[in-house]
Amino acid sequence: MTSDTIVAVGQEAMKVTMLLSAPLLLTALTVGVLIGMLQAATQIQEMTLSFIPKLIAMALALVFLGHWMLNVAVDYTHALFTSIPGLIG
Repeated sequence: MTSDTIVAVGQEAMKVTMLLSAPLLLTALTVGVLIGMLQAATQIQEMTLSFIPKLIAMALALVFLGHWMLNVAVDYTHALFTSIPGLIG
């Protein structure tokens, strides 16, 4: 196992991590910005106001994108497990 192999496996793991986290993070960011703009426009400064819409939006994102996210994770895990003999030597 060379250092190039380790770097390649690490890069692929980081890529999969970013792919899996991006939909939820972008959903939370978008809803947070929209709620923040609504709070600024209406001058409602309640800190907990954005929690429920973010929670609902992230649940919807999981409902719609969960299947894709699971497929990405399973494909990566399968590829990693099948490459173990080649990684060992």
